[in-house]
Amino acid sequence: QVQLVEDGGGLVQAGDSLRLSCKASVRIRNSHYTTAWFRQAPGKEREFVGAVRWSSRSSSYARAVQGRFTISRDDAINTVYLQMNSLKPEDTGVYYCATGQPILSNMGSDSAYNNWGQGTQVTVST
Repeated sequence: QVQLVEDGGGLVQAGDSLRLSCKASVRIRNSHYTTAWFRQAPGKEREFVGAVRWSSRSSSYARAVQGRFTISRDDAINTVYLQMNSLKPEDTGVYYCATGQPILSNMGSDSAYNNWGQGTQVTVST
């Protein structure tokens, strides 16, 4: 089973940027794998942020973060990044990375992913 470790969270002000990282314990060679980012704000359900498919490198994002967040990969070190720009207070939450093999239409569903990191806290102040 792939182990995932997130890093990079912190406390920032609105308008600032952060880059989260998600390092996998093994090199992902399965072309059907997808790495996704989810977040969970206090008192709210976990929600999809974005995902990148391993084979095509195509990515998709939730509407709330489109144009501000970007997912990238460094295959040499088995790491996926979430670059977050123009952060807003509503971006506050625990951010999780996850891997799985969802079908295209299910990429935004957390039930489609079977490996999860421990999460990293992002707090955006006004």
